[in-house]
Amino acid sequence: MLLCGPSGSGKSLLAAHSGLPVLRLDDFYKEGTDPTLPTVPQSPDIDWDHPASWDADAAVAAIGELCRTGRTGVPVYDISLSARTGEDTVDIGRTPLFLAEGIFAAELVERCRELGVLADALCLSRGPLTTFRRRFLRDLRESRKSVPFLLRRGWRLMRQERSVIARQTALGAHACDRGEAMGRLAAAAAGRCATSRTTV
Repeated sequence: MLLCGPSGSGKSLLAAHSGLPVLRLDDFYKEGTDPTLPTVPQSPDIDWDHPASWDADAAVAAIGELCRTGRTGVPVYDISLSARTGEDTVDIGRTPLFLAEGIFAAELVERCRELGVLADALCLSRGPLTTFRRRFLRDLRESRKSVPFLLRRGWRLMRQERSVIARQTALGAHACDRGEAMGRLAAAAAGRCATSRTTV
């Protein structure tokens, strides 16, 4: 199961409550020193909400390895430092379904479908104002970036939220609220319980 949605829409909380093993796609962000990082137009700020700020190839490779073997190595990423600080192992054992969540998950829909490992793709949405508030409070609590950066980013993302959701649904994710998402997760898990083929 792929789970995307705007930053602050509640993806990580839903993933934690899903009961499924979770692959955190945010750990595949590029490091802050990477010269290929995109910037916000008319600004020196790095655009961490652009897919080019993230390593899609490494994320797909990790998903593929989890589906084949049940285990993969992943980077440990510190958002406040914009850097990888180590490596960890995700081990899902023989679980036939797992959740890969992150703001860029929709970018992987077609590639996972081509690999034959896609169970479903969901885009979580709570509305721009609710998302803005949740995102800002979370980022402050976790000291992710400076307050001026968070305010600039938050205002920009609030104005762009509808277009973000439109892009993610165009890529193949189904837009839904938390209740519908939990229902589709449960349905997918029930549908996979009798098979040994692992899907995302």
